[in-house]
Amino acid sequence: MKKVHKKFGQSVELHEGQEILLTIKRIGINGEGIGYYKKKVVFVPGSIPDEVVEVLITKVERGFAEGKIKKIKQRSPHRQDALCNVYGMCGGCQLQHLAYSQQLQGKEEIIRDAFAKYTNLENLPLRPIIGMDEPISYRNKAQLQVGERDGDIIAGLYATDSHRLIETKECPVQHPHTNEMVRKTVQVLRELKISPYDEKKKTGVVRTIVARVGFETGEKQLTLVTGTDKIPREKELITALKTKIPGLKGISQNVNRDKTSLVFGGKTRTLWGNERINESLGSVKFTLSPRSFFQLNPIQTVKLYDTVKEAAALTGKERVVDAYCGVGTIALWLAPDAREVLGIEVTPEAVEDAKNNATLSGINNARFFEGKAEDWLPRWVKEGLKPDVVVVDPPRTGCGKPLLDAVLKTKPARFVYVSCNPSSLARDVAYLGNRYRLEWIQPVDMFPQTGHVECVVLM
Repeated sequence: MKKVHKKFGQSVELHEGQEILLTIKRIGINGEGIGYYKKKVVFVPGSIPDEVVEVLITKVERGFAEGKIKKIKQRSPHRQDALCNVYGMCGGCQLQHLAYSQQLQGKEEIIRDAFAKYTNLENLPLRPIIGMDEPISYRNKAQLQVGERDGDIIAGLYATDSHRLIETKECPVQHPHTNEMVRKTVQVLRELKISPYDEKKKTGVVRTIVARVGFETGEKQLTLVTGTDKIPREKELITALKTKIPGLKGISQNVNRDKTSLVFGGKTRTLWGNERINESLGSVKFTLSPRSFFQLNPIQTVKLYDTVKEAAALTGKERVVDAYCGVGTIALWLAPDAREVLGIEVTPEAVEDAKNNATLSGINNARFFEGKAEDWLPRWVKEGLKPDVVVVDPPRTGCGKPLLDAVLKTKPARFVYVSCNPSSLARDVAYLGNRYRLEWIQPVDMFPQTGHVECVVLM
């Protein structure tokens, strides 16, 4: 090992290729270990708090550095063998090497760190995180890229920060049925010699396999994303897939010719069977088209939405606004206990799905509107439709300032924030802090084995 600088006060600039000895202090928002070298933050994937590791510096920026483990000098008692044989390569999971109890503890620390950065709260009202009894086999949808390796067709995920495809045959966080669907689809593509799409050469056919299963209904939906309008040997393909995948309800094709990281293109057609599958959460029923958003972990989704219901504290007299309603999941979960629920969503297809899901579930006190909440909220207030409760479930970037300003002007008695990013959550809570008091934060572990954590906040 190269010379290691040991005196903390010594002024030393890190550089790529340098080797250092580092004590890991905490877990970062992307699941990496974080240590400090001469007061500089160093991110080290695969490391665990309290471990001492020899690190090779791979990247240096002004405010931080990145490195990879060369040797673990002091091993954490919480380190464990990963469940997956491609863990650390495919980029899907970040924490399989850490005991689950410690994953949960690390995620609570991520939330505390985020609020310490953005707020001045002395006593953070953070509840213990809600974990899973069995933190595997929880994902109801797989989206795997299709490619070639040594002349053979494979499906998998890209390695972190690269376009190198890592084959994933049996993903431990996927439902067994989605694993089987992907495996059988790859087998059929090989047998029929239907080639993967090459984005650079604009040749081949299949880009992505999307397999979805209903946890409650058992219904299976398969979508092939292609770079071409036509699929060769289409009838043989359909026959083979129907034969090999029991319980398959529909096969669809989505066309995406663009050079993009987005999975889906704008055109979808049904090749065989039903366009949609049925699924339910509790008493709420949903129909899911190939492009419909639906929470990936149904087991934890029920716990998440029950926490939202607790925060809303509905008595049957309240008007509720769901400001990022999507296909209506939260709105329809709350509707039986509310006087009225108004959902707002910018995507027209999702609004139509939400309306259909309300009808399917027999819910008649929920209405859905296309547009932005910052436009609809002041309009409704002027019309005398002031909400008692506003619920938001924004993307990772958080709520935009126009929406937060609209909430401040609307002045609902209760504001419920569902977040998938502690940093943007803490930032938005701080922005609302002069008008609203933070009552509590309830973390929910929606994605075990990863660095992601969901929160429900009541203000």
